[in-house]
Amino acid sequence: MHSTLFSSLFPLLDELQTDTTDYYEYYDEYSELQDIIRTLLPHWSPDWVYSYLNHPDPCSSNPCKNNGVCERHQDNYTCTCPKPYTGTTCNAVLNTCQQHNCYRGDCLVTLTPPYFRCSCSHPYKAPDCRRRPDDCYEQDGYQYRGKVNQLRNGKICLHWTSHLLLGDRFNAFMENADSYGIGDHNFCRNPDGDEKPWCFVQSENKLKWDFCDISLCSETEEDPMTTVNPTEPPRRCGHPGTVRSFKRIYGGSKSTPGKHPWMASLQRKYSLSAFEPKGHFCGGVLIEPCWVLTAGHCVQLKEESLQVVLGKQDLKRREYHEQQFNVEKIIKYPLYRDNDGIPINDIALLKLKPFDGHCALETKYVKTACLPDSPFPDGTECHISGWGETEAGEESHQLLDARVKLISQKRCNARRAHNNKLDESMFCAGNLERSGVDSCQGDSGGPLTCVQDGSYYVYGIVSWGDLCGLKEKPGVYTRVTKFLSWINSKIQPRSSSRY
Repeated sequence: MHSTLFSSLFPLLDELQTDTTDYYEYYDEYSELQDIIRTLLPHWSPDWVYSYLNHPDPCSSNPCKNNGVCERHQDNYTCTCPKPYTGTTCNAVLNTCQQHNCYRGDCLVTLTPPYFRCSCSHPYKAPDCRRRPDDCYEQDGYQYRGKVNQLRNGKICLHWTSHLLLGDRFNAFMENADSYGIGDHNFCRNPDGDEKPWCFVQSENKLKWDFCDISLCSETEEDPMTTVNPTEPPRRCGHPGTVRSFKRIYGGSKSTPGKHPWMASLQRKYSLSAFEPKGHFCGGVLIEPCWVLTAGHCVQLKEESLQVVLGKQDLKRREYHEQQFNVEKIIKYPLYRDNDGIPINDIALLKLKPFDGHCALETKYVKTACLPDSPFPDGTECHISGWGETEAGEESHQLLDARVKLISQKRCNARRAHNNKLDESMFCAGNLERSGVDSCQGDSGGPLTCVQDGSYYVYGIVSWGDLCGLKEKPGVYTRVTKFLSWINSKIQPRSSSRY
């Protein structure tokens, strides 16, 4: 039906289009043609017919410049413009430099992606003219001596001579400051061998630090996921991946990555209550590939609610070198108890659930600590580490460490100290004469390690204390040597297993 109508209609249209003067006279300004169309096609709009008869195609002259694509809309058109062109007919150029900053150079619009480039003043380098040729770092940037002086968030570094740094370990007045590249300037440095150069800034009236806005010198940096090659499960205990050594456990310093590779973060998989949020809540220490030692008071939850993360440095971000495990079994010392808020026999073991057929794999950032076979003498300087409370009353997201000295049991139990609250399963460490060095709530379950013949031995587990860093109130630790028989009886049947 429609094909017959169209075959009769189109010859008429062709004739009308050929001589529009006769068309106007004969059809009285379309009136008769309108009647014919409405009769033949009652449900079709005749607008396209009028357009065909009376309006030339506006796109036929190709009004769109610079390879723009013309699209007709009855007697009008629109142009779709390729980048970076814009405007009604694609005759203008979009200012792609408005959203980009060439700090020490000029921004130039280009016809190829990303449609701009920076022309840098000498000696600054692309892509944004912020860096000089020497403003990149090799390896971890320990030898970096460039002039970048701002963080990734744009904050400008404090000078190393700032009075705000006088109480910290790293400043321009420290011993051998020149050897670390530190002096009367505010350039980024890495004196403690961290991941990359960093500096101090003042934020909300507090002294803070962060990594600088600086990249590796290589243009194509290797995927960091491939830079740490796990080997066999750790067999040689007590040897850290690095010995170079910053806000602190009370009086402590930010720890160098790999300095405490046996440190474990105990984390809730999900929030258990308003007072038990998801994430880190206690420390622990790896003593075998599948075994973590911690405090008994830290494990008041079920295995399925708990996970252990090894190789952790920064709690606020996922790190390529961390290893995460579920917990297969929690073994609390059978005589653990709470005596008026003081944990007695405060020790527990966590058996890790193997992942892909194995537990912890040894890397620079994951190793085991040794178990001691004899006591260390009073006065021995040992190490504590954790993500605990700092002087500012906040938990640190960076792993911190400090040095403390073992204190005799008699002095720990003195009336002005802990007043006979310590039994033989405990000892204290710190400094009785001055305040400032201590471990706090966030470090519960974490290790106190002492060094002998170059190896680190887990001599204590952070247990309890009276507040933090108070004078004559040193931190109290579980004495690991008292529990060696129990520990070995639990881990030895599988300690030689490769999983």
